[in-house]
Amino acid sequence: MTETTEQGEASNNIGSSPASIRNPELRREAWKALVWVGIVGLAALAVYLSQSLLVIFGAIVFASMIDGGTRLLGRVLKIGRAWRVMIVLVFSSAFLVWLVLFAGSQISREAAELPAIVINQTEILLQWAQRQGFEIELQDVTGVAGNLMSGVGTVTRAIGGLVGGLTTMVLIVIIGIYLAAEPNIYERGVAWMLPRAHRRNFYHTASRMGFAMRRLLFGRIVGMVIEGLFTWAMLALYGVPMAALLGLLTGMLAFIPNLGALISGILMVLVGFSGGVDMGVYTIFVYFFVQTIDGYLLVPMIARKAVDLAPALVLATQLILGVLFGILGLALADPLLAMVKTALESRADRLDDAGKAIGV
Repeated sequence: MTETTEQGEASNNIGSSPASIRNPELRREAWKALVWVGIVGLAALAVYLSQSLLVIFGAIVFASMIDGGTRLLGRVLKIGRAWRVMIVLVFSSAFLVWLVLFAGSQISREAAELPAIVINQTEILLQWAQRQGFEIELQDVTGVAGNLMSGVGTVTRAIGGLVGGLTTMVLIVIIGIYLAAEPNIYERGVAWMLPRAHRRNFYHTASRMGFAMRRLLFGRIVGMVIEGLFTWAMLALYGVPMAALLGLLTGMLAFIPNLGALISGILMVLVGFSGGVDMGVYTIFVYFFVQTIDGYLLVPMIARKAVDLAPALVLATQLILGVLFGILGLALADPLLAMVKTALESRADRLDDAGKAIGV
C-alpha cells in the first residue's frame, strides 16, 4: 500500500517544476501578489517615463487638431486625406510665419515694456493696500509679479521666435504629424497588442475619445480666436496701450481654462490702470464681457456638449500637473482629464449594457 502511494505521488510530480505551487489557495494568493507587483512596477515605470508620456500625449493632442481640420476640409474638398492634412499644415505654417514677420516686431516692443508697467502698477496697488491697513511686504509682491512676468515673457519670446523648450515642441509636432497622417496604422497597432476579445471595445472607446478630443479642441481654438480678436478690438477702440499684445496673450492663454483667463485678466487690468482709473475700469468691463461670451455662449455650444468637466476638477488637475511638469502639464491637463472621463464613461456604458442583457 505504501509503495503504491509513493508511486502515485511520484507519477503526479512528473513534469512539475520545483517552483510549482500545487495548493490552489496558495497559487491564487501568489497570482494576486504577482498582479500587485506588476501594478506597482507599471506605476513606477509610468512615473519614470512621465515626461516622455506627456510629450506623446501632447503629440496626440496636436494630431487631433490636425485631424479636426482635415475632417472639416473633407466636407468641402473630396480629395485624399494626405492632401487635406498637407493643406492644414501649410495654412497653419503660413499663419505662424505671418504672425512672426508682421506682428512680431510690434508685439516684441510691447512685450519689452509690459514687465515694467505691471511691476509699477503692482507697487501702486500695494501702497494702496498698506494705507488700508493690510500688512503686505513689498519684496513679496514684487517677487510674485516678477515670476508672473517671467512666465509671460516665455510666451512672448515664443511668439518672437525664441521658443522655450524647442526640442519638446519639435518632438510634439513631428510625432503629431505622423499620427495625423495615418492614424489607422497606430490604432490597429495598439489593438493588436490587446486580447482579441477586447479589441472591439477598444475601437469603440478610441472612437469616442477621438470625437471628444476633437470637439474639445475645436471649442478651445474657436474660443482662443474670438477672445483674442474681441480683446484686441475693444482695447484698441478705447486706446488702451499694448492692445495687440494683450489680445494675443488673451487668445493664447484661453487654451488653458480657469488659470489662463485669470492671468490674462490681471495683466489687462494692470495695464489699463496705468492709463488712469477710467481706462482701468474699462479693461475690467472688457475682461468680464469677453469671458462671459466664452464661458456662457461658446463653451456650452461647442465643447461642453461633448465633455462636461467640473471646473473645480479641472483646476485641481491643472495645479497638480502644473507643479509636476510645468507649462506643458498645465496646458495638457484639460485634454488629459477629458480623455480619462470619456474612457470611464465608455466602460460604464458597457457595464450597463451587459447588465441589461442579463436582466440585472
